[in-house]
Amino acid sequence: MHWKLKSKIQNAISRLPSAASYEAYYWVQRHFGGLRQVVPTSRFIAAIETWKRIQNQERSPTGKVFLEVGTGRVPLVPIGYWLMGAESTITIDLNPYLKGELIAEHLRYVSEHEDEILALFGSLIDRRRLNVLVRFGTKSKLSATELLDLCQIVYIAPGDAANTNLPEQHIDFHTSYTVFEHIPPNVLVDILREGNRIIKKECLFVNRIDYSDHFSHSDKSISAINFLQYSDNEWAKYAGNRYMYMNRLRHDDFLALFESVGQQVVEVEPNIDRRSEELLKTKGLSLNDRFSPKTIEVLAISGAWMLTQKNG
Repeated sequence: MHWKLKSKIQNAISRLPSAASYEAYYWVQRHFGGLRQVVPTSRFIAAIETWKRIQNQERSPTGKVFLEVGTGRVPLVPIGYWLMGAESTITIDLNPYLKGELIAEHLRYVSEHEDEILALFGSLIDRRRLNVLVRFGTKSKLSATELLDLCQIVYIAPGDAANTNLPEQHIDFHTSYTVFEHIPPNVLVDILREGNRIIKKECLFVNRIDYSDHFSHSDKSISAINFLQYSDNEWAKYAGNRYMYMNRLRHDDFLALFESVGQQVVEVEPNIDRRSEELLKTKGLSLNDRFSPKTIEVLAISGAWMLTQKNG
């Protein structure tokens, strides 16, 4: 689908009353979008990668409390944490996207592809917990509430990650996966400051951030930096809605943002998009004034893993 047509559909749906808007967008996703096929592996991979990066910092995530910003339709990342031995996960989403039928389909996939899930997690899996989840997935009626209880997941939606009401130093790991690019910068600052309050000393923030134009994920005719040619006002006409908002912060902006809230970078792993790099070198894309002062090296970064911890 051409990205401008997708934008028109999203903008139209976003103007509906909230309840009707959520249902209409879900219907579109189920029939024409990314929810047509139910496969939980990509989100499990996100959990595994987060877990491994914590371990690589010589920290043990086993038996620890996680906080996830941005739950989505199914709490797959928290389920992944639980399968590897987390004590619990608090997952917060601004939008109440959780869908019972999707949860049931994902759980049945796990039950029917147990060997695949075992191979995916490898030595990280808690076999006893996987056995329990597989049995749970074969039930004729699957309750979202029962799943949350089983996997020690606290789901808060609509919720505010900038005002969690959690006690100080309550969590061990503050995580997100391709969520921070969808949050306004001033709200991100508040979320990270609240994170500083509720995270334990010397524990980690682990974030995977996708800097790419998300319209390019489904429209291959445009590049990952297509949106950098527009002013903020122009871009808001295309993606200023609840379903496709992107803050368009670049890698250097995020580094400065983490520093501004009193966090130091422990590990950073950026990914270069070669198509974007070539476009920038050949001046095949006219950059808006907001982005033109930045270097090609910064603008060609399509995403990054960032691990930080609060100072002091």
